[in-house]
Amino acid sequence: MPALPYPTYSLDKLYLFPLFQTREDYAKATGQEAPAFDPQRPPKYWFDPEAENSVRRNVIYNTVVSYAESGGLLVDEQGRPQTEAMLLMKHEAATVNIPPLETNVPGASAPCVPMPLRALDEQEELILGFGGIVLVRNKAVAEDVKEGFTPQDRALLQAIARKLNVPMEQMSA
Repeated sequence: MPALPYPTYSLDKLYLFPLFQTREDYAKATGQEAPAFDPQRPPKYWFDPEAENSVRRNVIYNTVVSYAESGGLLVDEQGRPQTEAMLLMKHEAATVNIPPLETNVPGASAPCVPMPLRALDEQEELILGFGGIVLVRNKAVAEDVKEGFTPQDRALLQAIARKLNVPMEQMSA
């Protein structure tokens, strides 16, 4: 899938599978109750519907965001988020492990299993946004952005100004 035509966009645009924030979200989307939460396994909010069909015992996901064992994001020398491959047993890949919403559930605060991502397009890179949020940057579009607006944004603003009869000299102020 090619890069989206935006300077930056959220990481969820690269997700290979749906993400279920709660057990209720999972039930609503799949029509089935989520398996019981296993506190011995890390929380996992996605599943691979094809994993159980694999002839191998394990499934390899080529791109996930890298996290330390403690759950902290790993970055490279330039401060960009790192990626790595992830290996899961096929049964693990095929199921969710969503904790209940109650507080103080043992195992619920453990670092979760990262979501597999599609491969980055050659024009895409991962960056840290405000608050340390991982974002995707489209290098080709970002280079065209001046003062936070794309050429399409400026064209849209000019069209709105014409519709509202705003003099164009006020647009540059």
